[in-house]
Amino acid sequence: MRWTSDTRGKAAGGVLAALLGAGIPALVGAALHGHAGEPYRETRLYFGTQRTDGRPPVAKGEFMRFLDREITPDFPEGLTLRDGYGQWRGEDGTIVREASYEVVLLYPEKEATARGDRVERIRRAYEEQFRQDSVGRSDDELEADF
Repeated sequence: MRWTSDTRGKAAGGVLAALLGAGIPALVGAALHGHAGEPYRETRLYFGTQRTDGRPPVAKGEFMRFLDREITPDFPEGLTLRDGYGQWRGEDGTIVREASYEVVLLYPEKEATARGDRVERIRRAYEEQFRQDSVGRSDDELEADF
């Protein structure tokens, strides 16, 4: 086998290496830090169905009426509803397992204070109406586009 030296090949290889060295980190950075839209807040609400007064769990129809009456008017642009199954530890140490509903709300970050007040009103209404100890809430900042 005979080895030859080609200046053009070395120059092209060097240019290719430089482009890859500069381009790959830029592409990865763009993929990891790209903008998907505007700043939004995502709030997730976790509604349990077991009542503290011993009555039967909150039925799907009851929850849908609550959704229509209490949540939709405050978030008419849309929401996501998921059936769930949750568990938590009661004050006596017993693990309580129950069917649950998760509601996902998205709204502009600039409306976070006003929308947060609406979310708290919804949580209190559910706790009172269905005899719940609490309604779980989680919030996250993200970017969204519709």
